[in-house]
Amino acid sequence: MDDPFLFGQIATNHCLSDVFAMGATPQSALAVVTIPYSLEEKTEETLYQLLSGAIKVLKEVETPLVGGHTTEGAELAFGLSCNGLINPEQLLRKSGMKAEEKLILTKAIGTGTLFAADMKYRAKGRWIDNAVESMLLSNQIASKIFLEYGATACTDITGFGLLGHLVEMMKASCVGVELDLESIPVLEGAIATIKMGITSSLQPQNLQASNYISNISDVNSHPKYPLLFDPQTSGGLLASVPSENANDCLIELQKSGYKDSSIIGRVVRESQKVIIRECL
Repeated sequence: MDDPFLFGQIATNHCLSDVFAMGATPQSALAVVTIPYSLEEKTEETLYQLLSGAIKVLKEVETPLVGGHTTEGAELAFGLSCNGLINPEQLLRKSGMKAEEKLILTKAIGTGTLFAADMKYRAKGRWIDNAVESMLLSNQIASKIFLEYGATACTDITGFGLLGHLVEMMKASCVGVELDLESIPVLEGAIATIKMGITSSLQPQNLQASNYISNISDVNSHPKYPLLFDPQTSGGLLASVPSENANDCLIELQKSGYKDSSIIGRVVRESQKVIIRECL
């Protein structure tokens, strides 16, 4: 990402998602910035654009940037330490999933492979534009919708990929899950870049989550299978919602701008196993 203003917005959404995944309201943020070595004027302009992007997103969620730390280094890096408040009775954890609940994902996956392809000049412009649009979408409203429809567990999908974060929820809840590969939303171009053999540098370590798949030989040739391990930047929320509320919850998400949101599976009683179906 060579646009610091855009980078600041995406990184801020990424960091705030941890707060939203718990059902919390952000209260303040501290920035940690590494600016590439350069002329003083260039360094100042990069910092200005980066923080302008961050503050734009923070203002949208009524959260002040109260300070931070800057340093110089080999490449641009940015992160936020975010604080939030929540009613303990509304707290969403990874550990609340219950059998027969439905799993809802709010955003399409594929940012890891798409931006790896972009670095190799093998991604189409519209693929990257669509991915950026997804990464700029805040998870704030989705969090409120999940609370409204009785979600029992939630997490944000980031560096461990969809399956890695789902396994965290599954283990914490002592349940199993069935995933419907066909229902998992995928960003345009992601399957194409996977077929080119282009993956994120984090993909190999994310493959460890495949140890929890009980029927791996049945599904590992499916075009979407590698994307289960694709690390996401500013990915969506994944929540477990009572089955009787799931369809209405999905409709509300889609009406609220989460056009790619989808019911991707269900929770089952068989503990700590993932069963993947091509169609549930």
